[in-house]
Amino acid sequence: MDYRISKNAAALSPSLTLAIDAKAKQMKAEGMDVIGFGAGEPDFDTPQHIKDAAIKALADGFTKYTPSSGTLELRKAIADKFQKDNGLTYKPSQIIVSCGGKHSCFNTIIATCQEGDEVLIPAPYWVSYPEMVKLAGATPVVLPTTDATEFKITPEQLAEAITPKTRLLILNSPSNPTGTLYTADELKAIGDVCVAKGVLMMSDEIYEKLVYDGAEHVSVASFSEDHYNHTIVVHGLAKAYSMTGWRLGFLAAPQPIAKAIDAIQSHSTSNPTSFAQKGGLEALTGPQDHLPVWLAEYDKRRTYACQRLNAMPGISCVNAKGAFYLFPNISQTGLSSTEFCSRLLEEEKVAAVPGIAFGADYGMRISYATSMANIAKGLDRMEQFVRKLAK
Repeated sequence: MDYRISKNAAALSPSLTLAIDAKAKQMKAEGMDVIGFGAGEPDFDTPQHIKDAAIKALADGFTKYTPSSGTLELRKAIADKFQKDNGLTYKPSQIIVSCGGKHSCFNTIIATCQEGDEVLIPAPYWVSYPEMVKLAGATPVVLPTTDATEFKITPEQLAEAITPKTRLLILNSPSNPTGTLYTADELKAIGDVCVAKGVLMMSDEIYEKLVYDGAEHVSVASFSEDHYNHTIVVHGLAKAYSMTGWRLGFLAAPQPIAKAIDAIQSHSTSNPTSFAQKGGLEALTGPQDHLPVWLAEYDKRRTYACQRLNAMPGISCVNAKGAFYLFPNISQTGLSSTEFCSRLLEEEKVAAVPGIAFGADYGMRISYATSMANIAKGLDRMEQFVRKLAK
């Protein structure tokens, strides 16, 4: 029997985030007291009114196929959200509801990129971006950044990286894994380069609602008609509404790209789960009063964790402006990120994700989407670990 694997699938790297999470869960199952900083999801429950809407949909028998791109009422609600929050005008036909924000990213890359294309990815990056590019047969080109520039690329760096093969730039603001948030001026300058060079932008804005210190999220598509026409905005409900397991994302794109993505989705997943879409509709149109409460708690955790990390020998940390991650620099400890995180888990029972998974071996990702008690206990153990290293 020939079990040959396709070259695109064979090129994929296993997810280090999932590997760390699996090991931590195994240790917990064996009775060990493990503190996990690896979670990429809120620790709050989905708001009750959203759950109730899905429960009602089930009770009402709303369990059949919907259009592959999602129900018209949900796509209209998403269009209203873009208009209200971002000043962006989309027709429902330009919006595709998908099986999660990750699915929206995958569909966008598959629809726009192919063999011979290059895709620019600022690092630290979300782990799945380069792997999706490889699955499309295209080549990921990493643009490295450091904490010294708050993990941001510059227009000059971008312009220098663009070649005749460059098809797409992936932007993620606020960022996973760093919490970086580009200012409006910074985003416009980056968008201007892409417009001038004819490069598409995939703007991953799923952490849009999670910003701090009075900062404001701005979509790169909002600066001009040219920026709009060069941008596919990918989004979802997982982070702002704690709906990670619901698998409900969406995107907005120029009409020809939206049409292609709809065709791809019709032949892969078909529609997102019908009754989950009713929950998504309620999330967008119902009460939003959970958000200030969650943000205040995240802000408290963020401030505390950043202060603690900066007080540890060999560690420095830029405070996040959005999302629920910190990306401390551990290079002064003398350990690689993999060695640091492996030993931290083995010796102190603290799980964090090594920066190498995000294309930045000098750091690690800490999620503060966990209780303040867990954060304090985990950071106590981490401090003990780095103080032993410093001796």
